[in-house]
Amino acid sequence: MVDEKKSKQRHRVMVFESMYPIVALMLILVACVELCDAATVVDVYRLIQYDISGVPFGSRFSSLNHHAASLSFQRGADLSRSVLILPLRELDIGFVQDYISQKQSLGGLLILLPQTFRPGNIGGGGLSSENDGFRKLLAQLEKILVHGNIPFPVYFAFENEETDAMLADVKKNDALGQQATATTGGYKLVISVSEPRKIASPTITNIQGWLPGLRAEGDSNQLPTIAIVASYDTFGAAPALSVGSDSNGSGVVALLEVARLFSVLYSNPKTRGRYNLLFALTSGGPYNYEGTQKWLKSLDQRMRESIDYAICLNSVGSWDSELLIHVSKPPDNAYIKQIFEGFSNVAEDLGFQVALKHKKINISNSRVAWEHEQFSRLRVTAATISELSTPPELLENAGSLSDTRQLVSEDAIIKGVKLVAESLAKHIYGHQGKDIKIFADDSSLAVNPFYVRSWLDLLSQTPRVAPFLSKNEPLIMALKKELEDYTAEVSVQHESLDGSFTFYDSTKASLNIYQVASVTFDLLLLLVLGSYLIVLFSFLVITTRGLDDLISLFRRPPSRKVKMG
Repeated sequence: MVDEKKSKQRHRVMVFESMYPIVALMLILVACVELCDAATVVDVYRLIQYDISGVPFGSRFSSLNHHAASLSFQRGADLSRSVLILPLRELDIGFVQDYISQKQSLGGLLILLPQTFRPGNIGGGGLSSENDGFRKLLAQLEKILVHGNIPFPVYFAFENEETDAMLADVKKNDALGQQATATTGGYKLVISVSEPRKIASPTITNIQGWLPGLRAEGDSNQLPTIAIVASYDTFGAAPALSVGSDSNGSGVVALLEVARLFSVLYSNPKTRGRYNLLFALTSGGPYNYEGTQKWLKSLDQRMRESIDYAICLNSVGSWDSELLIHVSKPPDNAYIKQIFEGFSNVAEDLGFQVALKHKKINISNSRVAWEHEQFSRLRVTAATISELSTPPELLENAGSLSDTRQLVSEDAIIKGVKLVAESLAKHIYGHQGKDIKIFADDSSLAVNPFYVRSWLDLLSQTPRVAPFLSKNEPLIMALKKELEDYTAEVSVQHESLDGSFTFYDSTKASLNIYQVASVTFDLLLLLVLGSYLIVLFSFLVITTRGLDDLISLFRRPPSRKVKMG
């Protein structure tokens, strides 16, 4: 009897052990109820997060884990547990304004941009009427997002086949009036990142280089100086996409080419002018040109007083027949008259026009509209050359999402370079007559279109928002090396950004898109699989052990009575 009982116990153990794989399979199926298939992974770029004097702006959150929704829902719908997918092509500005201004709850916002706005997209796109319309729409959207306090994650991504297919499916489901949930199924969008942290002690970096003039024998007086300046950093709704091809990549490219041209002239004592040329690439442009201010104040007072005038280059890559010269001193000022007449004569020779625009500065107001105003505040004559007729507002048009390579014309930059180079040369060498072209196209001093294109392409692929640039950023090192190739005594200045600005990290992430089935479908699937496994298990037990063994598995064992001795 004892052996028979032990045999049955061993048999039951073997049967239960045979069930372990089946139970494990069931648990795996249950764990996978919601995930199903990972559709794709998409690179996304977070809306900037910053504070000004403690006041919060931009997107205040970064992690995401909600179902996808489209604009098929009516306004006012509860989307607190949904990520709204909003293609720029279908943008409803009023809808976005409602959700932000009225503080309506939204699980998250994913804005899909056409591929033409992708940084580094050097090819086609151009300035077609459709693209121009998208740029204006995107500019409106950026203004709302950058200056709003948004209590949900906001990301940008670029359209592709996967996002188009997902959006089409989401629209079909939403058209039925059923919001995607764990019950109804749909797509789930997940971004797993840590919450944003403040960037500690952000820096701005200025780079300067000299081309010393030729002093006459026995002349101990300090030579006059002409400064050529351009701000190289950007600011935009998405820091990881803010390349600023025109503002102010075009100004940087023009400055580098002017430096290259004059380095050839100044390398020969016979053609070296009796003016020092000072080239400066400044940072902090979007923040009241703070880098320019700190750079100027760092200069020796005698050096500052030796500056005859300064030319600031800002947005010179998207114009056709006219450039503007912005000044702070009155137009009838002798220095301003001289600068304008010189530039106007050269522009006429080159086949276009320049116009003078005067804007008086308010010393009591800390707001700086143009870079030359930082010079004017220190009583240094200066002007800004730009295609823009009015100055951008604070933190606007300084590298927006729409400011990409397709917006910029190489020919426009080349014309701007010729204007500046020829005007400076006439002033330095005293050539007053017309039709004297030192930098003629067929000469050894011609503007190099390949050089212009190469630097423009590089800057159009390189985000340059100052707080996110390290002191040894590859771009900063490349700009420094370029000035070292064409100028002397190149120096780099690192300064802390104004403490009233606070920035947060987490500028880009990976978006995981999961296609999930409804719970109803999952439960039905589990029921079918469970029934199948039970039948399969019963069949295996019957065929291998017999029906009695199967029945014995579910029979309640007899209770044992303990005899008291």
